Amino acid sequence: MTNDSNPTSVQLGLRAVSALPKLKLTADGLIPAIVQEAKSGRVLMMAWMNEASLKATLETGLMNYWSRSRQKFWIKGETSGHTQKVIRWSVDCDADTLLFQVEQIGGACHTGYESCFYQQFDPAGNTLPITEEKVFDPEKTYAH
Repeated sequence: MTNDSNPTSVQLGLRAVSALPKLKLTADGLIPAIVQEAKSGRVLMMAWMNEASLKATLETGLMNYWSRSRQKFWIKGETSGHTQKVIRWSVDCDADTLLFQVEQIGGACHTGYESCFYQQFDPAGNTLPITEEKVFDPEKTYAH
């Protein structure tokens, strides 16, 4: 994620992983990350990453993000315990979006659903009924 032509090496467990040096970041230094359940292929969420959260993800094997609203680094599951273990990842052809395939523990969405994409619409934009059950109770999970 630098302008250098040489990739940097980041540790992922005991293996060194070559970090891609030519990622196209936003003016804020961020890149969108799409997260997909590795086994089912279901898209779970989209979140933002910066250089530090990408490095932390590669070092720990668990998804780490940057919160634009809170302006802080966060580890998926740090409050809920609903972690995302990285199985593999990709960069799109324009090098401006990341795709992570993960093993999701618990629900990915803070609303209690497996995926943040639980609400569907018809082609005219009409809301369709939600057809899935929540996998956890957010009021219990995030109670302080």
